[in-house]
Amino acid sequence: MRKLSMDDLNRDSVEEFKNKKKIPLVLVLDNVRSLNNVGSVFRTADAFMAEKVYLCGITGKPPHRDIEKTALGATESVAWEHVPDTLELVKQLKEQGYRIGSVEQAEQSIKLNDFSPEPGQKYALVLGNEVFGVEQEVINLSDFVLEIPQFGTKHSLNISVATGVVVWDFLSKTLAREV
Repeated sequence: MRKLSMDDLNRDSVEEFKNKKKIPLVLVLDNVRSLNNVGSVFRTADAFMAEKVYLCGITGKPPHRDIEKTALGATESVAWEHVPDTLELVKQLKEQGYRIGSVEQAEQSIKLNDFSPEPGQKYALVLGNEVFGVEQEVINLSDFVLEIPQFGTKHSLNISVATGVVVWDFLSKTLAREV
C-alpha cells in the first residue's frame, strides 16, 4: 500500500468547492474561546461539506494565525459569518426554516445514534463554549438537543472532536438515504 500524494487525492480548488452543493447543515459556534478549536471546526466543515459556519459572541474570527494553524486554509473555502448574539441568530435561522439542534447533555436529549435527519430539512447545530457548553437560552429555543453517548469517566469531548463526530454522523446518515 502506497500513501496517496496530494496529486493522487485530486482535491477541488477553493472555487470549485465553493460552487459544489453542500449538505443542508450549518454550524453555530456559541462563544467558543479557543482559536485552535475554531480552526478545527472550519476544517471539519470543509471536509464534510457543511454550508456555513457562524461564529457567535466571543468566538474568534479569521484572519488569525491560531485559527489558520488548524484550519489549514479552510477559512477560504467555507462560508462563514460573525454574529454578535447567538440567540438572535438562532431565531433568524428558525425563521429561515432550519431545525435547531444544540449539541449538549440535557434532559430529554436525543442520543446521536438515535438521531435521523429528515430528508429535505435544513439543520443548524449549535456547539458551545469549552467550559460552559451551549447557553441555556439557546437550548430553550432549540428544536432538539443531541447528545454524543460517552462511556468513560469524562463527561465531555473537546468541541473540535464533538464537531467531527456529529457532522460525520449527519453526513453519513444523509448520504445513506441517497443511495
